[in-house]
Amino acid sequence: MSREIVGLYPGTFDPIHLGHFDIIRRAARLVDRLVIGVAINAGKGPLFSLEERVEMVEHEVASFEGQCEVRPFEGLLMHFAEECGARAIIRGLRAVSDFEYEMQMVGMNVRLNADIETIFLMASDSHQFIASKLVKEIGMLDGNVRPFVSPAVAERLIAKLENKG
Repeated sequence: MSREIVGLYPGTFDPIHLGHFDIIRRAARLVDRLVIGVAINAGKGPLFSLEERVEMVEHEVASFEGQCEVRPFEGLLMHFAEECGARAIIRGLRAVSDFEYEMQMVGMNVRLNADIETIFLMASDSHQFIASKLVKEIGMLDGNVRPFVSPAVAERLIAKLENKG
């Protein structure tokens, strides 16, 4: 009897963008259940609260109901992965600079729990340049964020920036 393969896709998702959604869609096909871990990560100074980010991710993955679960987490990623029963951590790569950082993380994580694999998915060519930081910057400078996020996220981002400004 084979056990369920649980994958964990962690991130800050501030905000979730089309590149994230592409990785989620593709990762969901590889595992029986995908946990999307929304990191508290106060050190990054997120624009959206944890609750807002969880809500946005839940809205974006609603069509994957039953296959995806969105959960907030704080602390060490490997502890959260163990708590979720994850057998794999899913990471998206955009560029060589992402790979260098991610390889360091894999090296540390494997020493914490060698039973949890890391799976890298290359960003689709149409999403390689998208980063939440850049999407927020474009929005803050009154640029058009709609090519980079879903319509629902665009509305929330625009409203958040109007209220902030």
